Amino acid sequence: MPRLFVALRPPPDIRRLLDGAMGGVPMARWQDDAQLHCTLRFIGEVDRPQAEDVAAALASVHAPAPVVRVAGVGRFARQGRTDTLWAALAGGGDALHHLARKIDQACIRAGLTPERRAYMPHITLARLPRSAGAAPEIAGWLAAHAGLATPAFAMPHLMLYESHLGHGGAIYEPVVRWPLEPPATAPGS
Repeated sequence: MPRLFVALRPPPDIRRLLDGAMGGVPMARWQDDAQLHCTLRFIGEVDRPQAEDVAAALASVHAPAPVVRVAGVGRFARQGRTDTLWAALAGGGDALHHLARKIDQACIRAGLTPERRAYMPHITLARLPRSAGAAPEIAGWLAAHAGLATPAFAMPHLMLYESHLGHGGAIYEPVVRWPLEPPATAPGS
């Protein structure tokens, strides 16, 4: 069964800047260029007919391409243990949240249950194993990159990805790509 998610992909210059911030935390599995994206909706495993229904519903989504900027870094933790390091996305008014709601509504039309988690726009940079614990390097990395920032940029395509899990981490395969409408505000404005 395909394991799917819906995302936006930052442009190459932004991905290069993010790549420059990756490193300095032992045991971290840093994302490679092909893995850098902003998730709008995790779908999970679905059978092939439902995957086709999801793709058809997503094709009907119309929205302007979000214009955002990288604005700092953060971490997700479970049970007091950091498991993810990420770059925050800001700006663009409510464009990302609006698009995430539209994606969720399309997924509901395709028979999926509504997303219950609050949407938090970010780009995952690293995943950490349980054994990383509360490594002091994590706090150091967060402090060193707190000011990570970019100019505004647009993410003009909605992407449906299939995630293939393996021993070395996930491999993300683009399945379908749809253009979004021109941004409501131009990058840099």
